[in-house]
Amino acid sequence: MCTASRPTWEYKALEPPKGLTKREVVDPTAELNELGAEGWELVGPIDYDKGGTKFLLLKRQVLDE
Repeated sequence: MCTASRPTWEYKALEPPKGLTKREVVDPTAELNELGAEGWELVGPIDYDKGGTKFLLLKRQVLDE
């Protein structure tokens, strides 16, 4: 039996930046790069039923201290 522990993850839901029209018109690359530097990885979008992105789901591994 394997005694190695499984990784533990923490999650973050990021609301995509929106312009005045409330549509995804602002490029989130800079914010995602900042979060990536903190160890966050984009898992994928959480979409509205009729289209459009409600949240971007991110995760990062919790390291034992």
